Amino acid sequence: MDYKLASSIESIGRAAWQSLEPPDFPFLDYPFLKALEDSESIGGASGWDPVYLQASDDQGLAGVLCGFVKSHSYGEYIFDWEWARFYQRFRRPYYPKLVHAAPFTPATGPRVLVRLGAEAQKTREQLIQFSVQMAVQSKLSSVHALFIPENECAAFQEQGFAIRHSLQYHWRNQGYRDFQDYLDSFVGKRRRDMQRERQRAQSHGLEFQCLTGSDLQPQHAELMEQLYLTTAEKKDAIAYLRDGFFQQVFASMSDHILFVIASKDNEPVAGALNFFKGKTLFGRYWGSLQMFQDLHFELCYYQTIDFAIQRRLELFEAGAQGEHKIQRGFRPSLTFSAHRIMDPTFRDPIERFIADERLMIQEAITELDRKSPFKNNASTAPPG
Repeated sequence: MDYKLASSIESIGRAAWQSLEPPDFPFLDYPFLKALEDSESIGGASGWDPVYLQASDDQGLAGVLCGFVKSHSYGEYIFDWEWARFYQRFRRPYYPKLVHAAPFTPATGPRVLVRLGAEAQKTREQLIQFSVQMAVQSKLSSVHALFIPENECAAFQEQGFAIRHSLQYHWRNQGYRDFQDYLDSFVGKRRRDMQRERQRAQSHGLEFQCLTGSDLQPQHAELMEQLYLTTAEKKDAIAYLRDGFFQQVFASMSDHILFVIASKDNEPVAGALNFFKGKTLFGRYWGSLQMFQDLHFELCYYQTIDFAIQRRLELFEAGAQGEHKIQRGFRPSLTFSAHRIMDPTFRDPIERFIADERLMIQEAITELDRKSPFKNNASTAPPG
């Protein structure tokens, strides 16, 4: 097996990369990463310097570990700012660090991509080893793999990574026939609350559209960019995605995009952007040009859940945070990340923090599960 680095996805090649793409996760697909690179949302002055760790055998590209050398912790959604301050107190640099993630995307999916038929376990282990070796040689403080699936945890642990737990809220399809069947699974009060929310959202004279595939046109990408920038301005947040990203990704990934639009008098007033692949749906961005009561719930949850039921999708990850999602049918769920701190002086206290945090999160999930709105808690899949 041969190993090397690349600083752009184009240098690896579309066909080779697409032979590795996972079936249920669109955010490490070639067109998504290419749009990030072409728009300079990553690379350049973004603080996300791409480094693609490759393993090749006699059949070609066998595996890739997609990474970024980072000079900050923005856009990760696994928060390590306190770790950086810990280093700073001892006048030691925490940055640069190496991060394996889908940029700006708090969604669970494979981080080590392996070609079908390749020696998966061996390739995965050696790419993780390669990552650690690169960090040592480049004098990076640490290596982090964010939002990894549970079945990748052991491979990272074997290479000295500590597994950190985080909490999100995920919706799981229990074989619902339609949205009414989904509503019928709730206790009476909560079911009536959801019906009232939908009625209020639909009482403003709005028209709703769920667009995907060939229904998506260039003006929809322009609308999404406007909504994205409007939301960033309202929240005083960083607009990570640069000009051109939405235009390119709407053109190259239309079959994996669900864009839910609300319009009034034939003029769009709000929208929610989702991606889907295989049996999984991911909610990503929402924005509004006018405010209407309960419109956020209608666009980001109810219209999208209805789409998932119609398409028989099994999992809907609606993004980071949001205890309010529980009462709308999302279950508290563990997410996983892996962290290798190079200096043992810092490694030991950070790993103690991670262990304590895991206990607190498990206690929180137990408490949150008691808030389940379903008639029968057993009807929901276990978290994870």
